[in-house]
Amino acid sequence: QVQLVESGGGLVQREDSLTLSCAVSGRAVDSAVMGWFRQSPGNEREFVSAVRWSSHTTYYADFVKGRFTISRDIDKNTVALQMNSLRPEDTAVYYCATASPYLSIVSRASDYEYWGQGTQVTVSS
Repeated sequence: QVQLVESGGGLVQREDSLTLSCAVSGRAVDSAVMGWFRQSPGNEREFVSAVRWSSHTTYYADFVKGRFTISRDIDKNTVALQMNSLRPEDTAVYYCATASPYLSIVSRASDYEYWGQGTQVTVSS
């Protein structure tokens, strides 16, 4: 069984930085797509970023381009999301998820198979 565990969330101020980490266990991820999504109260879960494990091809939602960076550590089986210039509207629970390597559209939450429990990110103004 696949397990995803996020960490690194917290309370920060506007323009601060934060790095989230997702540890993957239970199966090899050398060919998966790893994604980060977020959800705030009253809103649907939205795509933030994704990376193809084998090629390290990365994808970003428009609202995080230039501010967030996704990366994976092959040795540690982790995926990180470096978040810079945080804004109050970035406040949400952030989730990591894994999907099939054959996924062509990486931004649909419904296409991801396994999810972590989420980590809260709160950005104060």
